[in-house]
Amino acid sequence: MRAFLLPCLLVAASAAPLAAQTRDSLVLLKPAAVWDGTSDAPAAGWTVLVRGDRIAAVGPAVQVGVPKGAVVIALPGMTLIPGMIEGHSHLFLHPYNEAAWNDQVLREPLALRTARAVNHARATLMAGFTSVRDLGTEGAGYSDVGLKQAIDQGIVPGPRMAVATRAMVVTGSYAPKRSDFSFEPPQGAEEADGLDGVVRVARDQIAHGADWVKVYADYRWGPRGETMPTFSEAELRAIVDAARSSGRPVAAHASTPEGIRRAIVAGVETIEHGDGATADTWQLMKEHRVTFCPTLAAGDATRQYAGWKKGTDPEPASISAKRASFKAALAAGVTMCVGGDVGVYAHGDNAREMELMVEYGMTPLAVMKAATSGNAAMLHWESRVGRVSSGLLADLVAVQGDPTRDIHAVRAVTMVMKGGVMERRP
Repeated sequence: MRAFLLPCLLVAASAAPLAAQTRDSLVLLKPAAVWDGTSDAPAAGWTVLVRGDRIAAVGPAVQVGVPKGAVVIALPGMTLIPGMIEGHSHLFLHPYNEAAWNDQVLREPLALRTARAVNHARATLMAGFTSVRDLGTEGAGYSDVGLKQAIDQGIVPGPRMAVATRAMVVTGSYAPKRSDFSFEPPQGAEEADGLDGVVRVARDQIAHGADWVKVYADYRWGPRGETMPTFSEAELRAIVDAARSSGRPVAAHASTPEGIRRAIVAGVETIEHGDGATADTWQLMKEHRVTFCPTLAAGDATRQYAGWKKGTDPEPASISAKRASFKAALAAGVTMCVGGDVGVYAHGDNAREMELMVEYGMTPLAVMKAATSGNAAMLHWESRVGRVSSGLLADLVAVQGDPTRDIHAVRAVTMVMKGGVMERRP
């Protein structure tokens, strides 16, 4: 028994994060350079002092000093950056080449999906993403609220979560598609119709713990399965008004010009996907200061699941169109969110979206700003996370190399700290 128990204890000890910092505990991080989330280049020779769960000081090593009692952690050759923020995640989904979306929603028990989500949260955190916006449980009800609570209470490791719970669709538009209306099949989102109906559902989701309200402003429900608008402009305005009165923003899945237009003028704060946006809708997005979450990695993944051999086969038309759409958004000066629709592909592979954004035309520096201070502003969390700055939460990540010049460096994560707790040791 003793011979069996000792290895188990050693494995548990190596996997567990360091104990939570006390209010006055001090940790001094000494990387090769610090990038603060907003500047144009990392600052060599800087250090970061963490007191409890907050950043106490950041600056040149001679200025910060080595306070008495501080635990010094050397990070040679590494760049210390703010914890990255995933802007479009589905922790209750797993890659579609493992199981189709319909099978996950209709056939996988909630307990199984929740167990997967716990692992997905941990993988996200270990990849250096210390915060996520999770945009719908896709048939798993309000389980994201419980997962968020478990993470916040230290029961399981994971990123800070902003959750959208069930999301909202018009009746009959979303999958799994109904063929027999004599019973209510499981749905991937909550159906709502009419001004009174959409307000009631939005308020009910908020009451259940939604930090964001997500709507499907269009979907594939046209006569031939083509994507068509769903909610009317009046319905979308009612949803936004109901959400805003409780301090919640609204995100819109939208990919048609009319769906995008309705969502923007109704007052949503982010557009997800946006594949069919036009020059007019990009301009409208910029004028209304709506953030765009392009989800490049989802399409890249699904095309490869369908047999596309990237780098060998010709680029599919859908990928070429997405590339052109993304470049048009960049040219229009639209504010970018980093969010890949992760769950379509593997959690922990969040960097895939950042790499594609560079491949499609953004600079590594611009992508890094979007993934940190930019996404923090999108979440209205800029006073909490997204920068290496005194007073903010100590969500910090060390990587080998300089990701502001080589985006692939974000995959070389060697340390993850969240709220002053060392979740991944260097």
